[in-house]
Amino acid sequence: MLVISSAELRNNMKKYLDLAKDETVVIQRGRTETFVLSRQERISPDANLASAISAEELLIGIEEDLKKMFSRKAKNESAIFPIGTVLFPGNGRNSL
Repeated sequence: MLVISSAELRNNMKKYLDLAKDETVVIQRGRTETFVLSRQERISPDANLASAISAEELLIGIEEDLKKMFSRKAKNESAIFPIGTVLFPGNGRNSL
């Protein structure tokens, strides 16, 4: 077992992660907080992981949201100003 400070860990993170593969590294933060750094083969799923979505599900959701957004834009097209009136308001021209 190796005891180090949080500053030492911050300055030499790779070194202590490599050491934690074979031994327990104890991190002392101030005088009252202690943490243990150790290697785990596998993390067991928790409630957060169980409720997570996959990258594919995320992309499908984004695609659906974009379709809805552009569908609303097409319906409200008359409310969108030509670019010239936005860039040069009040000049009476709609072109650059």
